[in-house]
Amino acid sequence: MGETLYNFEAVRDAMKIAMDHEGISLSRRRITLSTSGVVPEIARTATEIGCMLAVSFHATTDDVRDVLVPINRKWKIADLIEALRAYPKASNSERITFEYVMLKDINDTDEDARRLIKLIQGIPAKINLIPFNEWPGSPYQRSDWERIERFADIIYKAGYASPIRTPRGEDIMAACGQLKSATERARKPRRVIEREAGLSLK
Repeated sequence: MGETLYNFEAVRDAMKIAMDHEGISLSRRRITLSTSGVVPEIARTATEIGCMLAVSFHATTDDVRDVLVPINRKWKIADLIEALRAYPKASNSERITFEYVMLKDINDTDEDARRLIKLIQGIPAKINLIPFNEWPGSPYQRSDWERIERFADIIYKAGYASPIRTPRGEDIMAACGQLKSATERARKPRRVIEREAGLSLK
């Protein structure tokens, strides 16, 4: 559905229906809104929705996050952390979930783990570690399993939950991040064939 906080009013209204006792009647704490970090809308989410929050974090330095999460070029890590620090108190949420995909030699060092701990210090949080789902020609590799476990252990010993997500569907190229690449590969031969035949791509 894209970045949820770029469509704030519609998302808010839908979630209010889901939480209303005359609607679906879901508890606020059973709903998690995911965002890449649209900083100006995070405070609104706290006051106007008040659900749990998950953030696609993925890096501990601006240089790396600028590449992995391009929205970081507009709202840097320091700005995002400042907004997140106020969120649990404002929304009465228990904790924020930090999503962190594990990329070999990119963001998976002990230093990254320690920087992450320092960044989120004082924020009620858990860190979901996500093994990267590779596909043919992907620009990144999954971190070695031992490295992921080491990263998780550093975070856990600092007092944060650090579950490692179990990859599913990768054997049929249906895991997160793989479906789009499969679709793009399927479309390319069709475009080439139609271009060579002089057909219109409507």
